[in-house]
Amino acid sequence: MPEITTAERAGVGRDGLPRPTEDRVVLLPNAVVLLDGATSPTPRERDGGWHSRHLAAELARLDADDRADLRAPAEPHDLADVLARAIARLAAAHGLAPGDSPSSTVAITRWTDTAVDVLVLADSPVVVFTDAGVEVVADNRLRDLRGKVDRITDWRNREDGWWVAEAEPAAAHRAVRASWPRDRVRAVLMATDGVSCGVDDYGLFEDWRAVLRITSEKGPEAVLDEIRAAEAGDADRMKWPRPKVHDDQALAVIRFIAGK
Repeated sequence: MPEITTAERAGVGRDGLPRPTEDRVVLLPNAVVLLDGATSPTPRERDGGWHSRHLAAELARLDADDRADLRAPAEPHDLADVLARAIARLAAAHGLAPGDSPSSTVAITRWTDTAVDVLVLADSPVVVFTDAGVEVVADNRLRDLRGKVDRITDWRNREDGWWVAEAEPAAAHRAVRASWPRDRVRAVLMATDGVSCGVDDYGLFEDWRAVLRITSEKGPEAVLDEIRAAEAGDADRMKWPRPKVHDDQALAVIRFIAGK
């Protein structure tokens, strides 16, 4: 069993006031799931936080076949199939309609005795540290569209747009996926965009190796602290334009210990 540490922190709304986090971290026997609910532009009961919470519950409440998928069967199924079934169950249980539902990013890291598998859907990257270097599994379609279209939500789950976990199970098969032999993997970082911005947007950390080093020396909370301090120093959002001063933050660190 690898060593797993996590850190989570709620951000603020567009009005600057505190609100519950829309990020979720789910720890399963052989997997870690990270979700980031898409903030609704208008108050509604079923917002991004509702979706990430309920999708997390569906993934944690897997049926017998899904449990086998995530608990290291002899031949694990594609993680996209597992996610597609969870999306379908959620949509059916709550009458969600594609194109008119809240949504969540999804990142999954699953390990078996022989492999480490990763799935990323939308902007919650997974960084894998192997004996050969650092590999970032990222879905950049949303990032690539920002600033190029008027209404980013109009391009959600479209062939020429970006993909996210909403009410359309087929979106799961548009996820970015990768696998490694388990004996090559040393550690994995999983981050929502409230954390990955520290590397990708703010340049606070030299690279992801620096982030992993901080988590080793000071714990994952120290990474969140550094990002929050930088954002507090840019409260007018002029240096780093963004919708909110502080986004929700979630970070999971998985360390594979030799012999375990």
